[in-house]
Amino acid sequence: MPAPMPRNTHVTVVVADHHLVVREGLCLLLDSHKGVEVMAEAGDMETAVAEVERHRPDVLVMEPLMQGEPCLTAIRHLADASPETRVVILTGQEDPNLAGEAIRGGAAAYVPKTAAGRQLLRAIRMAAEGNTYLEPQLGARLAADNAAAKRAAPELTERELDVLRLIARGHTNRETAERLFISVRTVENHRARIQRKLGRASRSDLVDYVIERRLVEPADVLD
Repeated sequence: MPAPMPRNTHVTVVVADHHLVVREGLCLLLDSHKGVEVMAEAGDMETAVAEVERHRPDVLVMEPLMQGEPCLTAIRHLADASPETRVVILTGQEDPNLAGEAIRGGAAAYVPKTAAGRQLLRAIRMAAEGNTYLEPQLGARLAADNAAAKRAAPELTERELDVLRLIARGHTNRETAERLFISVRTVENHRARIQRKLGRASRSDLVDYVIERRLVEPADVLD
């Protein structure tokens, strides 16, 4: 994570969105705000990566679904192009689960397009300072969803969770045993208890559970 910036620091920004009218509006909004400078804009992911690499801005404001590229993939591409640039997601998807996924995947902020301009400006400033911002209503919904999921989830031990994650990543019982320094028989017993607790018999059912509960990153799951 980049070092926090002083509050009065000039913030440089690149704007990326596949809608021209949205980009123009964002550029006008940001350029009118003292202390924020738009360095470039992009209408597709390839251009966004190139502009970020060229200008090394403090913040990239981006719509994550340009040309259908998944949000986490886009964030990883941008991190490779300019590790010091913080990513602010500005999107029409008001989904608390996607917001949580984006933040866990490396985004500094997640702002719906229905938010007020001052919220976006605050998110940009906080991102540039090395902090994380989640639009308040989405944050409240995410917290409520997480609490509900925790209450509804069967209680698994830490060891059972370890075994479950390795199953989802495609490891055999023997490989799981070697990684956890336990016997294959112990892994089999853990797996049987997990299946009973969750009421899910097959590996694919267990993988579905792991994805639903976001116990591992989706990219790590082996179908």
